[in-house]
Amino acid sequence: MTLLSSHFFPFSAVNRRSPATTTTTTTNLFSCNKPTTTNDTVKFLYSPSIHRSIRLDKRFVTRFVVPANAQDLIHNAGATVGVLGGAYVLVSAFDDLTRKNILNQDSNSPDARYFAAFVPLVNFLRLLVNGFSLVSDQGLIKSVTRKGDPKELLRGPLYYVGILILCAVVFWRNSPIGVVSLAMMCGGDGVADIIGRRYGSMKIPYNQNKSWAGSIAMLLFGFLVSIGMLYYYSSLGHVEFDWGDIVPRVAFISFVATVVESLPITEVVDDNISVPLVTMAMAFFTLSNNF
Repeated sequence: MTLLSSHFFPFSAVNRRSPATTTTTTTNLFSCNKPTTTNDTVKFLYSPSIHRSIRLDKRFVTRFVVPANAQDLIHNAGATVGVLGGAYVLVSAFDDLTRKNILNQDSNSPDARYFAAFVPLVNFLRLLVNGFSLVSDQGLIKSVTRKGDPKELLRGPLYYVGILILCAVVFWRNSPIGVVSLAMMCGGDGVADIIGRRYGSMKIPYNQNKSWAGSIAMLLFGFLVSIGMLYYYSSLGHVEFDWGDIVPRVAFISFVATVVESLPITEVVDDNISVPLVTMAMAFFTLSNNF
């Protein structure tokens, strides 16, 4: 069995049971190549996005090799579709239980905020037991921590979930304070980390661990997510705003939260605490007259 390919990088190997003889000598179709001795293991030579011709028992098979970055894109897209599908099924199940009067989903109920906080509470407990190594969920540890240390779960991730619980129970949907705080933490700070890692070559002078690209992304996406969520709740009739007045106020809050996130205080106060708490304080003094 002979592989016909160009001179690129080793990619993978195909194992095949050899016939009566274990070693054969064949000639590559390219005249410039020397005869090749192969055994039952044949290595593919790889170049991204190029078709390869493989000779198998006098038959030729064309193989298209998918680049690694395209494979990552396919996997991420599949995961996104899976999560969205699971969320849709879950919401549909709750709607069906409500129609059958088995479950009351009235968000005006005093107990609604506690029901909404149940999911982050479960995750809070998961982080605790894994962080203290009472159990070991390697999938959780690898997906949430940066160095694979379970103790990392007791810092940023735990603070993050704690803020989610706080905003749900204290502010719920009736106050823009909780909405803007979550938007800056999830949308702003979350996107800042992604953009900063990818395009953060230009560092901020007073903090070499932060970049201009990350801070600009936080300011922009924190503002857009905040306005988008406020518009959503307003369209449902939960809150009412004077948009000509609240938009510049939210922009100011986003700017202050971005400055706080860029400060070199991570070793003292985690971003998942400083950003939402400062946002809450600024939103309280800035938006208290708008609802």
